[in-house]
Amino acid sequence: MSEITEKTGFKIETSSLRAYTMLGAMILIWLFFYWQTGGIFLTPRNLSNLMLQTSVTGILAVGMLMIIVAGQIDLSVGSVLGLAGGIAAIGMTQGYGLAPSILAAIAVGVAIGVFQGSLTAYFNIPAFIVTLGGLLAWRGAVKAVTESQTVPVADATFKAFGQSYIAPNLGWILAGIAILFVLLMTFKKIKTSQQYDETGETSATREILKSLLPIAAIIIFIYEMNAYAGVPIPVLILLAVALLGYFITNHTTFGRYLYAIGGNADAARLSGINNKRNILKVFALLGALTGIASIIFTARVGSASPDAGVLKELDAIAACVIGGASLMGGRGTIFGACLGALIMASLDNGMSLLNVRDFMQEIIKGSILVAAVGLDMAGKRQN
Repeated sequence: MSEITEKTGFKIETSSLRAYTMLGAMILIWLFFYWQTGGIFLTPRNLSNLMLQTSVTGILAVGMLMIIVAGQIDLSVGSVLGLAGGIAAIGMTQGYGLAPSILAAIAVGVAIGVFQGSLTAYFNIPAFIVTLGGLLAWRGAVKAVTESQTVPVADATFKAFGQSYIAPNLGWILAGIAILFVLLMTFKKIKTSQQYDETGETSATREILKSLLPIAAIIIFIYEMNAYAGVPIPVLILLAVALLGYFITNHTTFGRYLYAIGGNADAARLSGINNKRNILKVFALLGALTGIASIIFTARVGSASPDAGVLKELDAIAACVIGGASLMGGRGTIFGACLGALIMASLDNGMSLLNVRDFMQEIIKGSILVAAVGLDMAGKRQN
């Protein structure tokens, strides 16, 4: 589904170009905050906090990306996150145990996803209206189950999902596995290109050079995290979810169907794709990821509250759009969504370090979102 442009005889994948552009923008943002905070922004401790801030939004953004790619939207994930987290916290305080409480939170997310997906797919109610109603209804449900009170969680194992770190040695082992995976995928691409492309040697060199960037990023990431306390467990969960999302969107029939439905729903239906069933499935998948995010969010703060997750849906949507997803459907990548989540968290973190007032932070983030959509629409008009 990637768009290809031709310029001076070279083919450039616009999705890759957009990703590198956003990566450059993030580096500039980091350098700006590094300069303004006197170096505090890029200290290992603050980078660890930044990764923690990114984890919940990133997990939501992975699910939201697949919804947006299919031409849909979900405005209720913040309320669902609060409800699922509240149920998990109540389960822990009532003595139901760790596993049942976590499974209950995920089950609630899936059930709500199936319900809203059914209304959208089978009753033809626009997703915007269904999930806007859900935003209000599930927020009311949060207040009902928590009785509008904060529900503290004392269980250390539960809180470890949001607050603990893995040992530095284990971090390096995981880094080695990740590097081997990158090299494996690189050689797989080289082998494929050599089978179908006469310029195999040139392609091999290009792929090897491209693999150096993620390998360097993995090494630097583990080094910086270990310099503080190790890799946070929520970040590991985010990475696992991102890899799952990448596999679904790039290597499964279901993922290809989502892009086809978002690109042209009528053409997808006429080609034999069951649009309704796939829309239902992607809403259920987002619900499951929202349940996972709710566990991390509740564990990190150590409690569930009636206002937990407020505006998280907007952060997730903004992350996807900033990362290059089109709200019209049919375009977007998991890498872009996670990068967008990191940019959003970087802005929050950096502005908080600079003591920027809340209202100004919201104005800046809103302006960036509008600018990202404007650039996307401008690029479409040029194409």
